[in-house]
Amino acid sequence: MAAGNAVDPFWMLYSIHLNPHVLNILEKYRIGNLDPKDNNDVVSDMSDPFANEPTRHPLLKPASEKPFNAEAPEYILVENFLTPNDIFYVRNHLPVPDIQVDTYALEVEIEGKSKILTLSLDDLKKFPKHSVTSTVMCAGNRRSEMHKVKPVKGLNWGAAALGNATWTGASLREVLEAAGLSENEIDKYQHIQFEAYDTDTTGSPYGASIPIWKGVDRRGDVILAYEMNGETLPRDHGFPVRAVVPGVVGARNVKWLAKIIVASEESQSHWQQKDYKGFSPSTDWDTVDYSKSPSIQELPVTSAICQPMNNATVDVKDGKITAKGYAWSGGGQEIVRVDVSCDGGKTWHVAKFDFHDANKSPQHWSWTLWSCDLPVPKGTNKMEIIVKAVDSSYNTQPELFENIWNLRGVLNNAYHRIKVNLK
Repeated sequence: MAAGNAVDPFWMLYSIHLNPHVLNILEKYRIGNLDPKDNNDVVSDMSDPFANEPTRHPLLKPASEKPFNAEAPEYILVENFLTPNDIFYVRNHLPVPDIQVDTYALEVEIEGKSKILTLSLDDLKKFPKHSVTSTVMCAGNRRSEMHKVKPVKGLNWGAAALGNATWTGASLREVLEAAGLSENEIDKYQHIQFEAYDTDTTGSPYGASIPIWKGVDRRGDVILAYEMNGETLPRDHGFPVRAVVPGVVGARNVKWLAKIIVASEESQSHWQQKDYKGFSPSTDWDTVDYSKSPSIQELPVTSAICQPMNNATVDVKDGKITAKGYAWSGGGQEIVRVDVSCDGGKTWHVAKFDFHDANKSPQHWSWTLWSCDLPVPKGTNKMEIIVKAVDSSYNTQPELFENIWNLRGVLNNAYHRIKVNLK
């Protein structure tokens, strides 16, 4: 991409690659160093593409600084059914675009038709206002646990790369109708593509797509959101408009939305075709074929313990300790049970639901927050706690990460385990 010019701007943009193993690979291609006196002859734009990033809450723990990706400490997730905007996990692939409301435009295109509907933010707000409460989760949530089995490529997320919020905006279905998509034409198409305003240094936008049925079905609840938890959508979460696709992996909930295309094919973007796909534990980088694996859409059932946190010291009261956490399943499936064990899975305790949305499957989009009192045998000073969840299709979590390991470190939904010290 530098095409004979300075590589520095690209290196800053893709600084996630600033790792020792990458530097070792590049070292064999070094042909020399510029003499400092020759630097004046180099003409290039050395500006930092991340210079205009928004301010972030100090509680967020960065998995990378440029681009900024971060999650809150796990313990804080279970304090609120709706995750506060400023501690909602942040997943950025590129610099955050600085979009001005008065120049914002969203294009809606239907393949095969010449007319393109262009909407300003004010135009979008003229559509009926809809709200949906939905959990959004990164495909790499809990990747750090899979990484312990065998190294994987990707950000080293803990168990907090997700959040639950009420999103408000226009219905995608109604916007597509306004763009000229009629009921009897739907079968001509297979996908709805999203393109974003965040672009790489070649001008290629972040892109993704979802199956057309998800966007046009009334029960799909796909929102073009401009509010988050009753407030203006923050920059880190897609200001001024993002797609919210309930029950579907975060990568398809495209932020900073620039264009919607009703099409016969999937998005051809890197993030749809060469990323966010699952593979066999025996597939490695020498044998991987992305064309043989479908793009991740709906995520599998998962759960995690948020309180206490791993390796914490916990006071035993009346012979018990209390564990708290979340459980969630993609595709609008409802969590029907959460099982917790403190003896290696020999016995299981059914958790109570502290917060549980009233919506039923297949429109149960929010997580469930749970708690469970666990008995502690006398004299016990250490304990491992295990959790697994069951959804309304009776899907449950696999026991071990060894059985679901994949080279991209996605779909990390094995039993969640923590160890605690007792006193």
